Amino acid sequence: MAAGAGGGSGAGGAGAPSVASLWSEVNRCGQSGDFGRALKSVNKILQISKDDATALHCKVVCLIQNGSFKEALSVIHTHTKVLSSDSIAFEKAYCEYRLNRIENAMKTIEGVSQQTNKLKELYGQVLYRLERYDDCLAVYRDLIRNSQDDYEEERKTNLSAVIAAQSTWEKVVPEDLGLQEGTYELSYNAACAFIGQGKLNEAMKSLQKAEDLCRQSLSEDSDVTEEDIEAELAIIHGQMAYIFQLQGHTEEALQLYNQIIKLKPTDVGLLAVIANNIITINKDQNVFDSKKKVKLTNAEGVEHKLSKKQLQAIEFNKALLAMFTNQADQCHKLSSSLQSQSPEHLLPVLIQAAQLCREKQHTKAIELLQEFADQHPEKAAEIKLTMAQLKVAQGSVTKACMILRSIEELRHKPGMVSALVTMYSHEEDIDSAIEVLTQAIEWYQEFQPKSPVHLSLIREAANFKLKHGRKKEAISDLEELWKQNPDDVHTLAQLISAYSLVDAEKAKVLSKHLPSSDAMSLKVDVDALENSHGATYVRKKGGKPTPENQQKEQGQGDVKKKKKKKKGKLPKNYDPKVTPDPERWLPMRERSYYRGRKKGKKKDQIGKGTQGAMTTASSELDASKTASSPPTSPRPGTVTAVPSASTANMIPPRHQKPVGAAATKKKQQQKKKKGGKGGW
Repeated sequence: MAAGAGGGSGAGGAGAPSVASLWSEVNRCGQSGDFGRALKSVNKILQISKDDATALHCKVVCLIQNGSFKEALSVIHTHTKVLSSDSIAFEKAYCEYRLNRIENAMKTIEGVSQQTNKLKELYGQVLYRLERYDDCLAVYRDLIRNSQDDYEEERKTNLSAVIAAQSTWEKVVPEDLGLQEGTYELSYNAACAFIGQGKLNEAMKSLQKAEDLCRQSLSEDSDVTEEDIEAELAIIHGQMAYIFQLQGHTEEALQLYNQIIKLKPTDVGLLAVIANNIITINKDQNVFDSKKKVKLTNAEGVEHKLSKKQLQAIEFNKALLAMFTNQADQCHKLSSSLQSQSPEHLLPVLIQAAQLCREKQHTKAIELLQEFADQHPEKAAEIKLTMAQLKVAQGSVTKACMILRSIEELRHKPGMVSALVTMYSHEEDIDSAIEVLTQAIEWYQEFQPKSPVHLSLIREAANFKLKHGRKKEAISDLEELWKQNPDDVHTLAQLISAYSLVDAEKAKVLSKHLPSSDAMSLKVDVDALENSHGATYVRKKGGKPTPENQQKEQGQGDVKKKKKKKKGKLPKNYDPKVTPDPERWLPMRERSYYRGRKKGKKKDQIGKGTQGAMTTASSELDASKTASSPPTSPRPGTVTAVPSASTANMIPPRHQKPVGAAATKKKQQQKKKKGGKGGW
C-alpha cells in the first residue's frame, strides 16, 4: 500500500503519464476537435491537482463543446473561489444563454468590468432574445465598426435580423445601413423587413433571390442532398406562403404550408408558425384539420424559438378555435388567461364577449365590455363600437346611436356621421339625424373651416333636409354653399326653391342671379343630330327638288326594286256571296252566339275508359250484331257465305279513331291561340 502510494505520487512514476504529457494531449485534442478525449486528460490533471484553475477552465470549455451545459455550469458554481468571475464570465453567460436562462445571462455579462469582443457578441444575442432591439442594434453597429476578422459577414447577418425584427414587431421604418444582399441569409432578412413595411412585392423578390442563392451555395457541396436543400429552403418557402396569405391567395399559401409540413423540419418554431397560419386560413371551417395543427404549436421548446407577439397570436387563435368548436369552457379559460397575462390587450375581452354572445348572454357581454372601457379609457372607442354592434344585433338601434354619439373622438368623422344619419333615418327620427349633421358642421366650422369635408357635410345636410321637406332649415346651408361658389347654378336653384316657401320676394331677388335662357341653352346642330346614325326620323326639307336631285332619285329608283305586295290568302271554304262573320277575329268563347259546352252529357267515344270496356257506340258498330253480318262460326251442313265489301273493309274497334276526336283537337288548338287570326 505504502509502496503503491509512493510510486503513484511521483511525476515520472512508471505507468502514470506526466502532467506535461497530459497537457500536450489536451492541446493536441483541442486542435483536432476531439473534446471528449481532451476532457479525459483534463480530468487526469485535476486528479493530480484538483484546484488547477487552467485545468478547470479547460474542463468547462470541453463540456460546452460537447453540449453538456448543465455540467459546465455546475463546475463553475462549484469552483467559484478558484475561477474568477471575469475569467469565466463568457463561458458562464454562454451556458445560461443556451439553457434559455436569458435574464441570468444578462446579469452575468453586465457584471463584468471589461467586456471583450466575444462577450459583446454574446451580449447582442442576449439583447435580441430579450427583444431589446434598439440596444442590440447599437451593439452590432459598434462591433462592425471596431472589429476586423473573419466573422464580419455573420455580424452583418445578425444586424439585418435586428432591423427585420424592428420593422416587423415594432413597426419602425429601418434606416438604410448599406447592407448588400450577398448571402441568402441577408436576402431573407431584407424580405422580412419589407414585409414589416407592407412592401409585399419587394419582399417576394428578395425571397426569390434568397432561394436562388441558397440553392447555389448548397449545391457546391457534394455531400448535401436535395432533401437537405429543401429542408434549408423551408423557412424561405414559409415566408413566401405568408406573403401569399397576406395577398389573399390562400390556395397557394396552403399548398406551400402543407409541402413544408411534409418535409418534417426539425425547427419547431417554423412548424408552429406554419400550423398557426393554416388555422387562421381555416377559420371556422375544417376545424378537424385545425385541431391537428394545434398540436404542432404545443411542441416542446416552441416558447424559446418565437417572439412574444408570435406566441401571443398563437394563444389568441387557440381561444378562437375553441369558440368555433363550441368548447365554451375552454374558450373562457384561454381568454381569461390571456387577459391576466396582458390586461391592457383588447382581443381577449372581445373573444370573451363573442363567446357570451354565442351563448345568448348579450347583456353580460355588454357589461364586460363596459367594464373594460372604464378601466382603459384609451381603448374606449373600439369597445364602444363593439357595444353598438351588439345593440344593433339585438334590434336596439336607438341605444346603439347613443353609444356611438358618446365617442367624442369620432363624433365628427364623416363615416360616423353617415352611420348615425342612416340609423336615425331607419328609425324615422329625422330631428336627431339633423342634429348629428349640425354638430358635425359646427365642429368643422371651428377647427377646419371651408375644408373639403366641411363643405361636403354642408351639402349632405342641405340635401337631407330638402329630401325630408325641411326647406326652411336648409336655407342657411344652401346660402353657405352658394357663398362659397356663386357660379353653382344647381345650389342657387335649390336656394330659390327653399325661399319660395318662406320669402317670395327674396326668391325673386335671387332669381335675378340665374343665367339667361340664351346662356343656358345648349348649342346643338339639329340637322347634324338628325342625320346622325342614332336618328330615327329625318325631317324632309321643303322646296322643289333640282333636276340633279331628280336624276339622282330616279337613278336610285332604278337600282332599288319595288317590293310587290303579296295578296292575302283566303280560306278554303271562302264564299264571296256570303257576308263574313263580323266576330271572326274574336276567340270562340267571346263571341255572342257561343253557348258553351253542355255539361253532364259525355259523348261516347271508342277507345276511352278502361281496357276492354264496351260502350253504346261501339255496340252499334259491332258487325256481329247487325242483320247482314254472317254468323261468327259456320253451322253444320251450311256453306260459309262470302263476306261483303262493307264487312271486309271494316276496321276493328281498337284501331278506330274516336268520334269527334279531330274536332275536339281543333277546338283545343283554337283555345290556345287567343287573339290570333280566325277563318272566315
